[in-house]
Amino acid sequence: MIETAAIAFTTFFATIAPIDAAAIFAALTVDNSRRERWIFAVRGTIIAAIILLVFAIVGEALLHRLGISLAALRTAGGVLLMLMGIDMVFGRSSGAVSTTRAEQEEAEQRQDISVFPLATPLLAGPGTMGAVILLTANTQGHLEQRLVVISMLLAVLLIAFVALLSSMQIQRLLGITGLRVVSRVFGVLLCSLAVQFIFDGIRASGLFSA
Repeated sequence: MIETAAIAFTTFFATIAPIDAAAIFAALTVDNSRRERWIFAVRGTIIAAIILLVFAIVGEALLHRLGISLAALRTAGGVLLMLMGIDMVFGRSSGAVSTTRAEQEEAEQRQDISVFPLATPLLAGPGTMGAVILLTANTQGHLEQRLVVISMLLAVLLIAFVALLSSMQIQRLLGITGLRVVSRVFGVLLCSLAVQFIFDGIRASGLFSA
């Protein structure tokens, strides 16, 4: 149970990336009032939570409907998380854990950023959606483990919410270098988890069984 919680927390912290989201949020809301930033943060976090909880609840059923095995999901999810981890380690932006340049430019023209780009793709991006489906499916129907995964998801979203409200202070405290250091550390952890998911998927597939 503790191992499940640790893996889920680390994965969600790396894919949601609260510190990175807070830095982008600070840049996008520099001209907004404290009350407006509060509204954006509350609304964006709630919408992201709803999106991700839907994937947590119906994700496994969707896999069965599409005929996708858990082994295939583990392998594909591991590859996706590996690419995300590599982006984090090398400080690149592919849109999996952050906004792309085009999305950033569009967001700067919007008055309300709570749905886009805050809720999605910053908090509930494709990488996080994939991680939610992978981790919940990985519980193989065990209710306690699934509740642990969902609890870790909500815990990281709560951390993200607090980070959004403290975004200006975090940016001033850590600076660009500090933000990148945090991102790279979790990128390395995410790559390690991704490799384990790939190994588990290949082993479960039976491709190399005698």
